[in-house]
Amino acid sequence: MGILRHYEKLLPLTYKTPRVNLEEGSTPLIELPRVGARLGIRLFGKFEGCNPSGSFKDRGMVLAVAKALEEGKRAVICASTGNTSASAAAYAASVGIPCFVLLPAGKVALGKLAQALMYGAKVIAVKGNFDRALELAREGAERTGCAMVNSVNPYRLIGQRSGAWEICDFLGRAPDIHAIPVGNAGNISAYWAGYNVYADMGKIKALPKMYGFQAEGAAPLVTNKPCPNPETIATAIRIGNPVSAHLAKAAVKESGGEFNSVTDQEILEAQKLLASEGGVFAEPASCAPLAGLMKLKRENRLPENILVTMILTGNGLKDPDTAMTQVGSPIEIDDTPEALMKVLCQN
Repeated sequence: MGILRHYEKLLPLTYKTPRVNLEEGSTPLIELPRVGARLGIRLFGKFEGCNPSGSFKDRGMVLAVAKALEEGKRAVICASTGNTSASAAAYAASVGIPCFVLLPAGKVALGKLAQALMYGAKVIAVKGNFDRALELAREGAERTGCAMVNSVNPYRLIGQRSGAWEICDFLGRAPDIHAIPVGNAGNISAYWAGYNVYADMGKIKALPKMYGFQAEGAAPLVTNKPCPNPETIATAIRIGNPVSAHLAKAAVKESGGEFNSVTDQEILEAQKLLASEGGVFAEPASCAPLAGLMKLKRENRLPENILVTMILTGNGLKDPDTAMTQVGSPIEIDDTPEALMKVLCQN
């Protein structure tokens, strides 16, 4: 039924708020027993790649666009490493308003760029990194009156709280550890706020520890200083100066969690493991939490037999080119049964 209808009483809606809906939310919380057994934990993955534009961004975007319409805005603008642009463009298309997207030139996965263009957004490639694109988008919003729909928009983060509510509704409790990739740093604070809402309502008895994982080449919350030239194959978290850093730091501190970083190689290994032993194909940034949990296991810092949820923020089809670097080519054979049997019986 979509986020706005499902959690209507928990969101800042009025009778004037259009009930925008692309059936976002209600994404599967998938138990991953084979992967969990490797780590000695009970592990679940919240597969946000099942949202309509293929990422978690839809949870907040639906509310941001609905409130923009309520406020009389007639266009939206955002900066993006890919997923925000796809989501903003999709929701703008669904309600018939223009969408302007600023992307760091040459730094966005092709699948995400294709989405934004297909949805009809006007895509502007900025010769600079994401942080510069964000500065320009904010200035553009101020000068034109477009609704800014990055996570600086408070409605974005409020909508993203719904992921925590779905986890608790499914499990009947909060996890012991909530593991999540961190880029612009809004999502980790949104989940923390969501868990706190449910705790205040008496729906859960305990809160999770929030563990935020960044790529080693773009880890300002781990190093505690901006990263002027962020680099990682995990394009969705290639951000050097997170706009919601203060909120993320508060969430980690209040929950007793931590920030940690993982290498690109660890991310790629986690992506392949998740697919080959979990049956879930998530984009590289989504796999930073699994890479981080594997790192904690190696360091003997992951408690055994606990319940852990990790947020798989985007679909693997967002960036198939990176995935193809890890796997071999198809086996080509002659069109004969003998050729087929030779392959089938190789092992």
